[in-house]
Amino acid sequence: MMGKSKLLAVLFEEILRNRVVFLPKSAKLCFEEIHIVLQRIKSLLEDCCSGSKMWLLMQNESISNSYHELTVDLSTLLDIFPLKEFNLNEDVKEIVVLVRKQCWEKKAFVDPTDKNLRLEVCKLLDQIKKEIVPDYSKLKGIFLRLGLRDSKSCKEEIENLEEEIRNQSSDKLADEIISLIGLVRYAKCVLYGASTPRFESKSRSELADTIVPADFRCPISLDLMTDPVVVATGQTYDRASINHWIDSGHKTCPKTGQELVHTNLITNHALKNLIAIWCREQNIPFEATETNYRLNGSVPNKAALEATKMTALFLVTKLLATPSNELANRLVYELRLLTKTDSDNRACIAEAGAISALVMYLTSNDSQLQINSVTTILNLSILDSNKKQVMETHGVVDGIIEVLRSGATWEAKENAAATIFSVCGVPEYRKKLGKKTRVVRGLVELVKEGPTSSKRDALVAILNLAGDRESVGRLIEWGVVEMAVGAAKEFPEEVMAILAGVAKRGGVMAVVAAFRAVQTIAVVLRDGPENARENAAAGLVSVCRRGGAEAVAELASLAGIERAIWELMATGTVRARRKSASLLRILRRWAAGMDDHPVGFVTHTSRTAAVHS
Repeated sequence: MMGKSKLLAVLFEEILRNRVVFLPKSAKLCFEEIHIVLQRIKSLLEDCCSGSKMWLLMQNESISNSYHELTVDLSTLLDIFPLKEFNLNEDVKEIVVLVRKQCWEKKAFVDPTDKNLRLEVCKLLDQIKKEIVPDYSKLKGIFLRLGLRDSKSCKEEIENLEEEIRNQSSDKLADEIISLIGLVRYAKCVLYGASTPRFESKSRSELADTIVPADFRCPISLDLMTDPVVVATGQTYDRASINHWIDSGHKTCPKTGQELVHTNLITNHALKNLIAIWCREQNIPFEATETNYRLNGSVPNKAALEATKMTALFLVTKLLATPSNELANRLVYELRLLTKTDSDNRACIAEAGAISALVMYLTSNDSQLQINSVTTILNLSILDSNKKQVMETHGVVDGIIEVLRSGATWEAKENAAATIFSVCGVPEYRKKLGKKTRVVRGLVELVKEGPTSSKRDALVAILNLAGDRESVGRLIEWGVVEMAVGAAKEFPEEVMAILAGVAKRGGVMAVVAAFRAVQTIAVVLRDGPENARENAAAGLVSVCRRGGAEAVAELASLAGIERAIWELMATGTVRARRKSASLLRILRRWAAGMDDHPVGFVTHTSRTAAVHS
């Protein structure tokens, strides 16, 4: 096709040399149509050159047919092209006739070598589906013939395949591509070794100091969204956060409180593109959630799943045998990348024994190896079925606590805190961790001393612990209330949720006794963000009911507090309206001097509302 296009250039150059002043209408139309066909040919060539080599191979026949259709279109246009209207020499005319004849006679051609290679790839995938480990030499031969000669080229191939999935409208084709991704990932590790860890353009703590636009933050985690999705109410959340919310049994929208009529999540492509552009401008790595092995809730892709199992077993086996920290870091980093993708990957990697293999590296002197190890365990703990392994595998909990207390970097400490938050989603484990003084002390110290991102991870872990009544006493003992008051200005939503939880579960007097605690909560109720105001109201209801008249008096003394309560009653969620109404009744009865202890005069309100971050 390139040769034919170059031959046609002779025709165009000859016409330009002749300085044709007037073009017949028929010639003008032909030129326009030829231009369109050549543009389509160019686009097809560019797609083939820049896209996935593996997918190009699998679509060989389809692409050949597309080329053939374009050559036939070109032949038809050359057939009706008015050559006689131009003063062209005979050589040029012969070239046009030759190209026309070649285009017309040309049949769709598929290189037999490519056809055989495609069959070999299909055979490999069939073997993997049957849980047969591919022969090393055959695998190597196929990848060399595809031009995938090193880890870097395989990584680029995976990225190209993931891009192909995003361009597919057919689930069947997307499913085929997912199988190929699993194969390339396996081959990359087996043939060329684990990935070399890369240093991020900006660390998480540096990212925290960058002002992220509010629309780019997830309303649940308050972190930059990497995979924004829209729920039934029209609100957008990060996929991981809203999945965790739904998996925890919640049936309402976190932001609006409305019931979710369905739990389908629709990718917000427009917002995702805007976030990616902003990240590039800020020199922040943007790592979107990678392809899941399930399509529209269907069963896992068998080939991809089995390839992941083989990859996980290969990496864990290597990790257990390596004496080298450098090689161990590469292997753990590869596991870390795999655990970021989806639940099936996390299940496969845990089943391969990764959690017990990672324990020894939690206390490594190599800071990068420690970060990669704790982050991999964090990613694995997201899957509920892995939480038990994390809690029960010998040395894991102690290792995580050690990283939290004395990790080599803030990133390692904050990921240890995030791991505690993750496993605390199970009430039984929340109780166990809440009894450990080192956990509570480590989290409190991290909030007091760490950078912004570390503080947030520690706060949400504390919030989870505050969900257990037995843990509240230990939290109070280590100064959680005072710590929370100090952090309220920077993290109003998390702090109000913590104080509400502590007050609800027996810590009212500690809140009342803490310097400026009641005033701090009241200021957030009056001036804070929406979610924080709701939890502030919940906390104040508990404080005013059980904290005595002095607590109510302190609240009542704040200028504008009644107006703020009325406003929340008018605009807040169902829970916020209920709490603010209770608070208003307490204040009015106190003002009327009905009792020194308002609890006797307050209408009973629901105690079932949980405090969520």
